[in-house]
Amino acid sequence: MRDLLLQSSGLLAIAAALIHGVLGETKVFARATIEPKRARTLIRAVWQAGTVAWVGGGVLLIAASWMESDQARHWIVATSAVVYAFAALGNAWALRGRHVGWIAMSAVVALALAGY
Repeated sequence: MRDLLLQSSGLLAIAAALIHGVLGETKVFARATIEPKRARTLIRAVWQAGTVAWVGGGVLLIAASWMESDQARHWIVATSAVVYAFAALGNAWALRGRHVGWIAMSAVVALALAGY
């Protein structure tokens, strides 16, 4: 059961990350006016770096369920929980709780810790 929880956490993390990346490109940057152009490119790259990192974390959460090393599982879950919890808190604070992202990230944390 704990492996299934960890895999669910990873799948949700990947889904949330991909939605984050798509919404960033289609909703945020499609309307944003950022000058100079180099600054716009930098901000987009940083936005998508978070997307890639969250996908990587999701992949690690899924892979941790197949690892035989309890120590590797511990560090993957602990590190992922901190990263996604920070993202959830930042999202909830910055958007005053009016965005579903913090709920998805909190669910990732809860599932990962339950699967630990």
